[in-house]
Amino acid sequence: MKASMFYRIGAVLLLLFAVGHTLGFRQSDPKWGVDAMLVSMRSIHFDIQGFSRSYWDLFVAAGFSVGVLYLFAAILAWQLGGLPATTLALMRGTKWAFALCFAIITVVSWRYLFIMPIVFSIVITLCLTAAAWLSARQVSTPRSR
Repeated sequence: MKASMFYRIGAVLLLLFAVGHTLGFRQSDPKWGVDAMLVSMRSIHFDIQGFSRSYWDLFVAAGFSVGVLYLFAAILAWQLGGLPATTLALMRGTKWAFALCFAIITVVSWRYLFIMPIVFSIVITLCLTAAAWLSARQVSTPRSR
């Protein structure tokens, strides 16, 4: 497979991850027994730098921010998938930093989250790593005609 295919697969997975995260991060199951805590997070307000906020506000802001960053990552992966191999070869730092960021997200997911974000993080990391590795090989290996 070519690097572009791995970037495009990663992009689709990142888009799904962004949608799932954005729609799901505020959900809770009554069986978890967190209703009182959620009420507290929503009802206790404090002043911070001239704004009245609650911990719920900070939680929602962080959740939406992560969703937006996953969407940006999906767009970036799609764009990388459309670049010629010679251009990708010049972007070594970007390709490997992108893969490394998702490797770290995988570790964070493994430590603090649950099966769906763990699986998405692992597969996205594998796609981005394979794409970075293959894009370097595609330029260094001459094509046969």
